[in-house]
Amino acid sequence: MSAAPTLSPDLAGALPERIRGVGTSQIGLVADRGRDDPDVVKLWIGEGDLPTPDFVVEAAHRAMQAGETRYTYSRGLPRLHQALSDYHRRHWGVEVAPERFAITAGGMNAIMQACQALLDPGDEVIIPSPNWPNLAEAVRVTGGVPVTVPYRRSSDGRFTLPLEDVLAAVTPRTRILVVNSPSNPTGWVMPLAEMEALRDAARERGLWIISDEVYGHFTYGNTITPSFLQICTPSDRLIVTNTFSKNWAMTGWRAGWIVYPDGLDGTFTKLGQYNTTSIPTFIQHAAVTALDEGDAFIRTMVGRCDESRTIMVEGLSRLKGVTVFPPEGAFYLMAKVETGESSLDLAFRLLREAKVGVAPGTAFGPDGEGFIRICFAVSPGLAREAVARLTRVLGER
Repeated sequence: MSAAPTLSPDLAGALPERIRGVGTSQIGLVADRGRDDPDVVKLWIGEGDLPTPDFVVEAAHRAMQAGETRYTYSRGLPRLHQALSDYHRRHWGVEVAPERFAITAGGMNAIMQACQALLDPGDEVIIPSPNWPNLAEAVRVTGGVPVTVPYRRSSDGRFTLPLEDVLAAVTPRTRILVVNSPSNPTGWVMPLAEMEALRDAARERGLWIISDEVYGHFTYGNTITPSFLQICTPSDRLIVTNTFSKNWAMTGWRAGWIVYPDGLDGTFTKLGQYNTTSIPTFIQHAAVTALDEGDAFIRTMVGRCDESRTIMVEGLSRLKGVTVFPPEGAFYLMAKVETGESSLDLAFRLLREAKVGVAPGTAFGPDGEGFIRICFAVSPGLAREAVARLTRVLGER
């Protein structure tokens, strides 16, 4: 693999400071070393091993054959807005007007548009840590300043986020509080009572909440993850971001959505226009089908993840120097591995010696050092194979 070209010092210095400061993804550094190796068990990136279901693919094909290949509304098809409204009512029992949705090029573009809409240069954004690195980098790209608040640990090893820690980080420059529940990478799920307390604190201080609810279905108990939409009004300073990527195995389709407060449809019409014009029209028709017909597929995905989660937690807990923190939600686990190496060096070694691709903990910020993150959205058979390979390299207790 050839090295990536580098900018000359003169050109690099000509770039805006906010762009020069954007970090390189350590997940990508590891993945690029083994992306094309068919023998690697790939657990580094946040996607499962199932293909997009046939009923979604066929809907896209039908739409293309019907000529749905032209420009459309920059905020998305009205039919898709209605399908999203129905979906939220069906799963969370909440009424969200179709006019409050904008369709985006995946969840990443949803977060980027939210930051574009809300941030002035120098505004601070509070983000729990370890965190999905794209959150902080979207803040930097749009001129904001990410301020991280480390998760704590309860006596049983689970991640927690005390409200007092979040509020202690608030300054006069704070503009946004970010919540990602269930969390990538920790698997933390914010309890409803804590969501209500955070909402009240944000109202009192005039702060915005960006709630990244991508993994809302991926919890391993009897209830779906609560949504901030259930406890906020249409006039609250709340933006919810989401994607079609995870629920329906559509990562490469690049389709997502934003829910915004009443009165901001014009703002997000313009942001959609100047970010992407619109995402492909035929993909939006397929997204309608995913929403209307895809509940059974979501249940299959979550059940499969639950089984592989158990295999991973039980198997990795037997390894020498490894401490596993069972995730409450999402489809990742954070494992603390004590080998004396940096997490990045360990990830490279596991790729080389075990043929297992994992994400280094430092990809999610300095608070992730000493950890690796493993995506368990794979078949139980592949989960067992990954555990067996890691056991051969790391050894049992």
